Amino acid sequence: MSLFGVHIPPSNIRVIPPGQSKHDALDLLISAVARSGAVADHEVFQRAVHEREAVMSTGIGGGVAIPHVRIPEVRYATIGVGVAPDGIEYGTLDNNPVHILVLFAMPEGADKEYLRLLAQVMAALKNQEVYDRLVACRTAKEVHAVLEGAGP
Repeated sequence: MSLFGVHIPPSNIRVIPPGQSKHDALDLLISAVARSGAVADHEVFQRAVHEREAVMSTGIGGGVAIPHVRIPEVRYATIGVGVAPDGIEYGTLDNNPVHILVLFAMPEGADKEYLRLLAQVMAALKNQEVYDRLVACRTAKEVHAVLEGAGP
């Protein structure tokens, strides 16, 4: 079990290269999560994430963004994690770049599970040491190790 309260396979983790836009970073995570088998329709999932983001930025501040959707095309709850060591302009509440993106793909009606996982993720990311260790990662393998409690 990861620090985020749910198993996150390394294939659901991306290190975002320098110079990527918010849209590019989201698409990297969307594709990773869609390939995991948790999503029945990649295009519907992608559209839902971008539509949700267009309503209001999920950049909550403190270097963190929590994009999320709850749609019928998601078979089971899963999380994708993106780490952007150089930061991404994201339109956050505090106008600072985002370094950690946690994409929640949730089945429709999974409100309680979403809130439980969100609380777990936020508790982990409030720990400055965890946050700093994640931002220092340069590979998905390193991110996975940190999330599993071993990390660089």
